[in-house]
Amino acid sequence: MITPLIHRVLTREDLARLVAEIGRLDQGEARAAEEAVQAGEVDAVLDSPAALDAVRGRGGAPAAVPLTLLWYVPVRAALRARGVALADYAATLPVVFATWRAVRTVARGQTGLDVWSRYVASLPDGTVAQAEGAADVAALALWWAGCFPERVTRRAAGRGMLRAYVTFAAQALALSARIFSTHGPGAPLWTRAADQADALRAALAEARRDYLGRDVHSSESRLDRFLGRLN
Repeated sequence: MITPLIHRVLTREDLARLVAEIGRLDQGEARAAEEAVQAGEVDAVLDSPAALDAVRGRGGAPAAVPLTLLWYVPVRAALRARGVALADYAATLPVVFATWRAVRTVARGQTGLDVWSRYVASLPDGTVAQAEGAADVAALALWWAGCFPERVTRRAAGRGMLRAYVTFAAQALALSARIFSTHGPGAPLWTRAADQADALRAALAEARRDYLGRDVHSSESRLDRFLGRLN
């Protein structure tokens, strides 16, 4: 099941690389960030404007930090700006689905609302397996709608399909929350995610545009990225 993992996988080396990137822009901010890391105040560093500027890079080139931080810091910033406190979950989605192998673990790699709905319905009703399956297809729907919205709109009925993906994700997350409410911890996370599905998709889309442009597949976007890296 796709669950929040970014905080658990960050290492001292990852944070040191982030501090180094901050130092490329502002040595004073880097010293403050290093002191905060040593004091265990990691969230304060991740939430800082200096970290956001450093991760977004200079001249259009992303910073030399792990993929987890490349996504986590801007997604977290976008969510905080919207008053949403699910950055760890949202940033997990592009990290987990960065490889097609991960995508293939959900409904055998097939995409589409009908396929995902049948997958959840095929699992035993009211079981932990169904709750986990619903959470995973919800994550996959948010990932597609947030990170690759142009693929969703091109393959289906325009922007209305983006709304359908987000609605599906919210319903699947709500199902997970209902099941987990009777099978131990976890329900509060999925309830919040269901309530904030729109904000989660928007934050993923905003973070994606920082690195790939509004339309990742267009020749104009490719040229913009190339020229940006020359600045």
